[in-house]
Amino acid sequence: MSDAPGNPAAALLEIRGLSFAWPGDARPVLDGLDLELAAGRSLFLAGASGGGKSTLLALIGGLATPDAGSIHLAGRDLGAMGRAERDRFRADHVGIVFQQFNLMPWLDAVDNVLLGCRFSRARRHRAGNAREAAHALLEGMDLPPALHGRRADRLSVGQQQRVAAARALIGRPDLVVADEPTSALDADRRDRFLDLLFERVHEAGAALLFVSHDRSLAGRFDARRELGEGKVRP
Repeated sequence: MSDAPGNPAAALLEIRGLSFAWPGDARPVLDGLDLELAAGRSLFLAGASGGGKSTLLALIGGLATPDAGSIHLAGRDLGAMGRAERDRFRADHVGIVFQQFNLMPWLDAVDNVLLGCRFSRARRHRAGNAREAAHALLEGMDLPPALHGRRADRLSVGQQQRVAAARALIGRPDLVVADEPTSALDADRRDRFLDLLFERVHEAGAALLFVSHDRSLAGRFDARRELGEGKVRP
């Protein structure tokens, strides 16, 4: 299969002419953006504060709809779906590592990971024995079994980050989106986390969209782009 730009079959995520302005804004935060990301590939996306990174993630996640242009994910046009269908589609196909992790503090590590399957029958099915899969992912992210039953609010920041990544990966989503996931880590822990994340994403066969202001990380990815360049094609 060719991965030439413009071939819809080549792209897991394909964005064309995307424009969006928040109500009350004089100018669009995104204006005519083109982006492609193929299955199994990784893209580092940077940009200044207010440059549209969070807006783009909201659009890809179906939490907002474009003013112009289109977003296709796994062969489906998000703009042709209603809100409820977009929510279900996101749960089935996208795993998200949030900047603040968004763990449930009263749940233990395993039950937090299982939240990735709670709203998606497809991911539950792909996970097989979901509890065993959660344990395996946590071990794969270097979280010792002795910590799997510990409440999230009693884990360190680095440990919580590993739980958040495992939750995003359970059930083999097509796309993993990581939103500034290393911002709270020192350099050594950041690099180790990235090593683990790449290993697990590769095992899942997923594409990785990694959003960060830390441009020193860009060389680890298949493609690197800045928002504001307009056309973004790995």
